Amino acid sequence: MIKVISFGEALVDMLSSRVSEDQSENSDSVNERFTKFPGGAPANVAAAIGKLGGDSYFAGKVGADMFGDFLIKSLESMHVRTDYLLQTSEAKTALAFVSLDKTGERSFEFYRGPSADLLFAPHEFQPEWFDDQGIFHFCSNTLTEPGILEATQAGLEKARSAGWLVSFDMNLRNNLWPKGTDPFAPVWACVEQADLVKLSAEELAFLCRHQSETEVLKQILNAGASLVLVTNGEKPLRYFTPSHYGSIEPKNVQMVDSTAAGDAFVGGLLYRLSDLDITAASLKALGEDPEQLEDMLTFASACGAHAVTHAGAFTSLPGLEEVSAYLSG
Repeated sequence: MIKVISFGEALVDMLSSRVSEDQSENSDSVNERFTKFPGGAPANVAAAIGKLGGDSYFAGKVGADMFGDFLIKSLESMHVRTDYLLQTSEAKTALAFVSLDKTGERSFEFYRGPSADLLFAPHEFQPEWFDDQGIFHFCSNTLTEPGILEATQAGLEKARSAGWLVSFDMNLRNNLWPKGTDPFAPVWACVEQADLVKLSAEELAFLCRHQSETEVLKQILNAGASLVLVTNGEKPLRYFTPSHYGSIEPKNVQMVDSTAAGDAFVGGLLYRLSDLDITAASLKALGEDPEQLEDMLTFASACGAHAVTHAGAFTSLPGLEEVSAYLSG
């Protein structure tokens, strides 16, 4: 098993109480209560891998405050190594207030800038982190400001130089970007450097601009990606490799909270890849074996399906026994 470093923001999700209350016609008149949960997309991925039994590390920065301490303890409780998670007194830990509609779909209000996660500096990536083989995973939320963009690029370059598999989940949150900023150029630059690219259907549409889906997917694969995944909620997951394409039909489940569904999916896939010591080079070979690839994607989809049936982020993530029960059910 090879290690996985998930890099980026760890923040506190303040989850609306309405996820557990009756969603009546008058629910908008009820005062919302918010409960703190650990969150942040790459932190969720790290927790998902750790919960499944993987060799999971989280790299990033949180405040030297009660919320930062809470996140460190929460990650460690999910068997995530926090050796690479730094604390600073220069800024506070980021918060995200999460409200849910009647179907369990979420909306976010971020209290982030300036926050501790944005202060991770390029020189804080240590060369020894990338010894041996591994997987480096990140999202677009560390591309939103010049400083953290530079740090992300530094980590990406170290991972690529070491021959690591690079995983990029676009996970675009427009309200994290400065007003008037077009995320396209920095996002596309990362897409072109990744071996594994995960997009939602909406994010793929964002990348298309004046081109067709087929043209954009071809460009991503020609740039060097070995696997492109396109998720679309309860609709089939689509996958594309340089030689094959296909889809995975998810099981129907009753959605409670979609907060960590995509992160649980990504974590499940990265766990399987790391468990089989899949590197950047061997990911290309995996793309030639649709049967094995679809088995991995079915496992990852089961992780995502489990997550949407539970509230919160870390609290919704499954262990191996729960995934096995779901797949055999």
